[in-house]
Amino acid sequence: MKSTSPVPEDRVLWQDFLAGEVRAFEKLMSDNFRLLFRYGSKFSKDRELVKDSIQDLFLILWEKRANLNPDAAVKPYLMASLRRLMHRHASSRTWVGNEALQEEDDYFEIEFSVEEEYIAHEATAVRSQQLETLLNALPRRQKEVVYLKFFQELSREQIAEVMAVSPQTVSNLLQIAIRHLKSHWKAESFIFFLLHFLF
Repeated sequence: MKSTSPVPEDRVLWQDFLAGEVRAFEKLMSDNFRLLFRYGSKFSKDRELVKDSIQDLFLILWEKRANLNPDAAVKPYLMASLRRLMHRHASSRTWVGNEALQEEDDYFEIEFSVEEEYIAHEATAVRSQQLETLLNALPRRQKEVVYLKFFQELSREQIAEVMAVSPQTVSNLLQIAIRHLKSHWKAESFIFFLLHFLF
């Protein structure tokens, strides 16, 4: 007898949302708001602008739910949609506020933090600061790839979907970024980076 693997919870939630269930819509938004806020904040320092963009995104999704892909991977789909929406609004300059969205090649900020027990160790805190400085010195697209790969744990194909590039481009950007980090870091610091993110 052939066994079937359980359907992921976010996939069930997505299906219920597409079916028009209001509770599913509310849970989809509440479950993903923090993720999307952190990602949107990489493109703009204006917190209200990011929040408004997320609200706009979910309103658009609700209105267009009948035409959305039922097999979409929820997390990368939402991130890709927010990314497109923010850059589309930036291009049309339709937002009113004190600060417009930063130009795409101009701004993508990674804030690096480690667990409290790690920070308690001074040498680790220094390495963390070095990592943040080095990451933010990378070109914007390399920073975004590193963020999506190591901070959000997306696959190469999911990153390609979010950034609207080919999987090979994702691999190339990641390899260049890793080479840069290795060339500017001592061996033990690079090992710290790998241990923190890969285990």
